[in-house]
Amino acid sequence: MSYDIPVGRSVTVRVPASSANLGPGFDTLGLAVGLYDTVTAEVTESGLSVDVQGEGAGTVPLDGTHLVVRAIREGLRAAHVDVSGLAVSCENSIPQSRGLGSSAAAVAAGVCAANALADHSLSVEQVVQLVSAFEGHPDNAAASVLGGAVVSWTDTPVDGETAPQYHAIGLEVHPDIRATAFIPDFTASTNAVRRVLPSDVSHVDARFNVSRTAVMTVALRTNPELLWEGTRDRLHQPYRADALPVSAEWVNRLRNRGYAAYLSGAGPTVMVLSTDDLPSEVIDTATREGLRVLTLPIAGAVVTTRQEFG
Repeated sequence: MSYDIPVGRSVTVRVPASSANLGPGFDTLGLAVGLYDTVTAEVTESGLSVDVQGEGAGTVPLDGTHLVVRAIREGLRAAHVDVSGLAVSCENSIPQSRGLGSSAAAVAAGVCAANALADHSLSVEQVVQLVSAFEGHPDNAAASVLGGAVVSWTDTPVDGETAPQYHAIGLEVHPDIRATAFIPDFTASTNAVRRVLPSDVSHVDARFNVSRTAVMTVALRTNPELLWEGTRDRLHQPYRADALPVSAEWVNRLRNRGYAAYLSGAGPTVMVLSTDDLPSEVIDTATREGLRVLTLPIAGAVVTTRQEFG
């Protein structure tokens, strides 16, 4: 049985960007980083209004097909609540289609906004499930919801009819670790870049990635000196190199200098995890070559606030 949320209730959600895979942890490891989108949703008497500022302004739809709006409505359905109308405002700082989890952040913001409007009637596990269902895998989604680092996994039913179940658990990140993002001025489609991946991999490469994923969980928590080894990968980055030559070149250049660089998600952003600031000459070179370089702290979980008007 559903009930109507009162007109005038307003929530604001601040959700972090995320970096997925972290090298070997394909569709499994994720990390929230300190670049944020902020969404405000207010219950109105009728209709729908959508305003977008910052990243995506002027290019994304301003109607019910907007990803945040779709996520809000899905969250409201799951919480068994209705609204008479909505005013949604988005202030976006996360670059879109750059491998920083912008779509996962948008969905997380929408579902968390709906949950806050509904008095947080959904559990964290339900929120992760709803957000991950939009993405089809929980690494970015869980990182944006939970903050910090996450290990995620998917239970795919064999009957072909039951929906997959998505799970994640948070990892406390060593306090000295920070992320540096090298963001190219071009975009990459996750689906397009996935199509270059082979359907089968060798046992040797699978074993290599399993071991490095295990190393990476230790590096993140207690042993940052293992970050370079923990970000090695054979399952996806080599196959994406031809599709993303600029990103592949920068991963190699940085790793050859001893930095724990990897392709963030499906790219094209290259991420470095370190305990020290990168040298200015590295950042200056990247900037001259057209990359935007951001040093980012590891981010915490989604933050929500609620107000009542009228």
